[in-house]
Amino acid sequence: MLQPRKTKYRKQFRGRIGGKAQSGYTVAFGEIGLKSLQGGWLTAAQIEAARRAITNFTKRSGKMWIRIFPDKPVTKKPAGAPMGGGKGDIDTYVAVIRPGKIIFELSGVEDKLAREALRRAATKLPLATKIVERK
Repeated sequence: MLQPRKTKYRKQFRGRIGGKAQSGYTVAFGEIGLKSLQGGWLTAAQIEAARRAITNFTKRSGKMWIRIFPDKPVTKKPAGAPMGGGKGDIDTYVAVIRPGKIIFELSGVEDKLAREALRRAATKLPLATKIVERK
């Protein structure tokens, strides 16, 4: 799973997701990409599941870029823990996604094959997405 090797602070606040993506909103490396239409969190497991769907469908041909990284720790308290006692332990890492952010990019794959691979990856994600091409 994707997670940072080292963080400056162990635990973070939840924060708010507002506005559109300020960077990473154009297809920069590949020919075709998967763009988010909603804001939200993508867990490391969701990103990995989508990556596997793309890799499996394209038979590892072409090149794929993952444009996001889960660097935000999310904590969770154990089941049955009483109120109080401070913040829970780190459970997973998430990537904060704003509307317009490019999540995956593909190149070196036939257009029809790439579109189907990205469509399959999109089913693994909890956000509304669309497939975009390089201008």
